Amino acid sequence: MQAADALTAAAPVPAATPALAAPPRPLRIALIGNPNSGKTSLFNQLTGLNQKVGNFPGVTVDRKSGWAQLAPGRRAEIVDLPGTYSLYPKSLDEHVITDLLYDKAAPNYPDFVVVTVDASNLRRSLLLFTQVVDLGLPAILALNMTDVAARHGVNIDVPALEQELGVPVVPMNARSGSGVAALKIVMAERLATCPAGLFWWPDEALLPLVRQVRYYFDLHNDYLALHYLQQYRHIQFLTADDRAHLQELATQYGFDATAQQAQETIARYQRINAVLLETVTVTRTETREPVSNRLDRVLTHRVGGYLIFLAILFLLFQAIFAWAQYPMDLIDQGIGALSQAIQARFAGPLVRLLTEGVLAGLGGVLIFIPQIALLFGFLAVLEETGYMARVTFLMDKLMRPFGLSGKSVVPLISGLACAVPAIMGARTIESWKDRMITIFVTPLMSCSARIPVYTVLVALVVPDAPVLSLFNLRGVVLMGLYLLGLFSALGSAWVLKKVLKARERSYFIMEFPVYKWPRWKNVALTIYQKVRAFVWSAGQVIVAISVLLWGLASYGPGTAQAQAEARVRAAAGAAAPAVLARNVAAARLEASYAGVFGRTIEPTIRPLGFDWKIGIALLTSFAAREVFVGTMSTIYSVGQDADLGTVQAKLRAERGPDGKPFFTPARALSLLVFYVFAMQCMSTLAVTYRETKSWRWPLGQLMYMTGLAYAAALLVWQVLK
Repeated sequence: MQAADALTAAAPVPAATPALAAPPRPLRIALIGNPNSGKTSLFNQLTGLNQKVGNFPGVTVDRKSGWAQLAPGRRAEIVDLPGTYSLYPKSLDEHVITDLLYDKAAPNYPDFVVVTVDASNLRRSLLLFTQVVDLGLPAILALNMTDVAARHGVNIDVPALEQELGVPVVPMNARSGSGVAALKIVMAERLATCPAGLFWWPDEALLPLVRQVRYYFDLHNDYLALHYLQQYRHIQFLTADDRAHLQELATQYGFDATAQQAQETIARYQRINAVLLETVTVTRTETREPVSNRLDRVLTHRVGGYLIFLAILFLLFQAIFAWAQYPMDLIDQGIGALSQAIQARFAGPLVRLLTEGVLAGLGGVLIFIPQIALLFGFLAVLEETGYMARVTFLMDKLMRPFGLSGKSVVPLISGLACAVPAIMGARTIESWKDRMITIFVTPLMSCSARIPVYTVLVALVVPDAPVLSLFNLRGVVLMGLYLLGLFSALGSAWVLKKVLKARERSYFIMEFPVYKWPRWKNVALTIYQKVRAFVWSAGQVIVAISVLLWGLASYGPGTAQAQAEARVRAAAGAAAPAVLARNVAAARLEASYAGVFGRTIEPTIRPLGFDWKIGIALLTSFAAREVFVGTMSTIYSVGQDADLGTVQAKLRAERGPDGKPFFTPARALSLLVFYVFAMQCMSTLAVTYRETKSWRWPLGQLMYMTGLAYAAALLVWQVLK
């Protein structure tokens, strides 16, 4: 059956009188497309900075949405759906697409769909498009990468393609923004109708079964009813009775989902081939090997590929120290100067709260913005160029012996940024065993939240010296910490591989995107979003805990602080005023509420070389690893001289009972190793529970990683002290 010749235009609506006119409801438009089709680039072009990241209702898959100004007075909410090749999902994140598109009563159901396709590979991309249209959804075809198609001699007759498909077709280049304005004009005209024709329809023998499903659920077309039969086990909004009814019907009619899906796919490609014969011409045949293939021979070489990847990691960690140092110093100096200026002009408890609590905590947030920006900037460039996909392929060979698949590499690498979305990223892994192992070990990867801890302690005890005249010693130590986390994750995965039993076999299939120059606007947008999330999410927690700690460290039970001060002054004798002031401050801090709490837990952590102050920081940082620095800054700010400045200066000035520097290399390394292995934060445990639907996994993570961190720190301290 041929598709409709043209999209039927919606009937014009008579204008209401000014007194009764109401602004039209904003459009809700879903973006859908194959991986590497340019869907995310289009989303960024449409929404710019007007984006937010949340979760799809009922699931923990990232939901990116934003607002686009399509025309004067016409805004639309754009929802970016996960990439998929068809509406028959294979992974958990792809199921959110079917859950959204199958339920017309859902609050997030789109008014219409924009299907992004790769113009240089239309045959593959149109499979998903034909399924979306057959669901009865109004659609626009965004014909992306037309420049790539032209370079390969692929010419597309856009008007003919529109006539064949029965939907608007907009040629564009999402990376450069070409054609996006035209797409907005088409999107602004609210689509109310769908193509009259179908690209595929069920066999006559299936119609009695399909119609029963259709009428039972009051569905609007046969193809949607067929998908209910195919996917009922995974559709979130169906009740247990609904699933039981569908299973009974499938059994009664002997419905074979696998055979039906294969038959449908073959028939759709036959129809797609016919459309392409009428609309696409190829003017030349490629005789030279593509540049991407030549690059892949080098970048994915069985030896050289790993060396190149290690060199890139070295560059990243060197940059985190070398390139970020100057802006970090400026931020440090600015916060210190502001604090000193306030203390020089004003006095009182509120001033101390502001300088020792709020500003100390704020400084623990702002100082790490340059390093966070560099980390996410590097990761965005690797993703934009297409190199990250090669890394996952390259690492697949290393992952297999440890019970992980190549698809596990994506969450593990994402774990360098944050464990929460990394664990959610494990939804792309089909194998239950591989997915559970990946979720369990991902928190062992050193996330960006640990950067503040690492950089403060490494800079405190590791000399700023060159290594082999090429590398910085601090950068080498930082990379060693990241590699330690990686090796511990692999070792833990190997153990779990022996423990967990599953018969299913895993496989790794990934399409390599073509190498491209990074779109710097997208890189900048990624950096902005990640820095903003760090400042607002982690920053609020850090400042709030810093203020709370200031109160706990400044006040104590009853007259305990006054009595402690009196004892110090009585024993001071002829001590210098500066020494007396420091001893009084230490005594009052020890007698505070924070000191009492810290002394209670100190016997547990003393074998690791930690004192009660570090113990407080360990506990508060369980909310978020970044809180450690803010806590240490606040604890060592209370009673300290205002001119000590940064947290590193405060830690360097700390003295032990023997009068020597407290933070020795042995103690700092013990603390670093503890943070490499310790559970990251409460959010990680929460998302593990949501992904596994069981408390067994997050509690197992907490006990295992805490035990591992304690044992490793104990070993380091006892050997090096």
